[in-house]
Amino acid sequence: MNIVIAIDSFKGSLSSLEAGEAAATGILRACPGGNIKILPLADGGEGTVEALTIGMGGELQTVKVTGPLDEPIIAQYGILATEKTAIMEMAAAAGITLVPKGKRNPLYTTTYGVGEMLLDAIRKGCRHFIIGIGGSATNDGGLGMLQALGYKMLDDMGNPVSHNALALEKLAAIDDSDVLPEIKDCTFRIACDVTNPLCGPEGCSAVFGPQKGAPPNMISQMDRWLTRYAELAQAKYPHANPDAPGAGAAGGLGFAFLTFTNAKLESGIHIVMTETKLEDHIAHADIVVTGEGQLDGQTVMGKAPIGVAQIAKSHAKPVIAFSGCVAPDARICNEHGIDAYFPILRQVTTLQDAMEPGTARQNLTDTAEQVFRLLKIKSHPER
Repeated sequence: MNIVIAIDSFKGSLSSLEAGEAAATGILRACPGGNIKILPLADGGEGTVEALTIGMGGELQTVKVTGPLDEPIIAQYGILATEKTAIMEMAAAAGITLVPKGKRNPLYTTTYGVGEMLLDAIRKGCRHFIIGIGGSATNDGGLGMLQALGYKMLDDMGNPVSHNALALEKLAAIDDSDVLPEIKDCTFRIACDVTNPLCGPEGCSAVFGPQKGAPPNMISQMDRWLTRYAELAQAKYPHANPDAPGAGAAGGLGFAFLTFTNAKLESGIHIVMTETKLEDHIAHADIVVTGEGQLDGQTVMGKAPIGVAQIAKSHAKPVIAFSGCVAPDARICNEHGIDAYFPILRQVTTLQDAMEPGTARQNLTDTAEQVFRLLKIKSHPER
C-alpha cells in the first residue's frame, strides 16, 4: 500500500513533520509493509520553513539579526543550494510571538531583521526567495527591511529616519542609490493569504493594528503615515499600488515587496504544495492522509487539509484526516474531499494535557493504527 501523509501542524503541540511521523508510526503497526511518504505541510505561516526545507532536501541556517524590538535575536531560515533558493518566514525576525504582550506597540517594532536575513542568504549565493509573511509584530510598511537592503529613507533635512513605523511620520524622500546591487537579480515568491490594501478601513493599521497593541488614535496616525509613504513610493516608482490585494499584509511588508523588489504574492498553501511536488506523490498513492489541529467549518476556506483533499480527489484517491479535535460543523469537510475524519483524543482530559506534545503524538499514533487496522480488514476481509 502506497500512503502519502501530508498533515498540517497541530499548533501548540506538533509540527507538520512531527504529526506526519506520528501517523506513520501507527500506520506501520497496522500495515508493516506500507510504503509511506511524509510531506510536511504549511500555508505560508508558522512551519513553512521547516515544511519546505525538509520537504525539498534543503539545509537550515541560523543568523543573528535585529529583532522586532531592535534587539539582537537568532533567526532560522532554509537554503536549497542547488536551486539558489532561500525559504524564510518574516516572523522569524519580526514576529509577534517575539514580543512580550506588555511590550507590544507597532510604533516601535521593525522589519529590519527581515532585510538582514535576506542579506545573509544573498551573500550565500541565493537569488530566489520563498517567504511567508504571516504573524508580524510590525506596521512599518517594510521600511526597516528596505533600509537593511540599502534604501535610504530620509527626512526633510536629508537625514536617515529610524527603522520603525514612527519613522514614517518624518519620511520625506526615498534614495535607492546605495541599494544592494544583487537585489535586481533576485525573485521573491511571497506566501500571503490576506488581500488587505495598505491603507484605509481595510488596511493593515485598521485591521491588524489592534492585535499588535495599537489603540484607535495610533491606528489613524499610522494610516496617515502609510498613505504618505505610498505617495512617495508612487512618485519614484509609478507601478507602486497601495490598493493591490495583499499590500497591507504584515503591516505593509507586502507593499514593500511588491514595490521595491521583483515579487509576486501567492497563496501560501499553493506554494508549498507546488514546491514539494505533492500532486506527483498523490498521483501514485493508494490513500492520502491529512489533518490539522482542529477540523471545523473554516477548514474548507482554503486551509491546507482541503487543498490536499482536492488534489487527491482530482486523482480519485481516498482521503482520511486526523485532528486534535473536531467541531460540529466539520461535516462540511466531507463535501470537500475528506472521505472520513477522526479526532485523536483518547480519553477525557484537560486541553492543556491533550496539547502536551508527547500526549498528542501518542494519541495520533494510536488512532492512526486503529483506523488502518480497519482499512486492512476491509481490504482483506478473509483475514
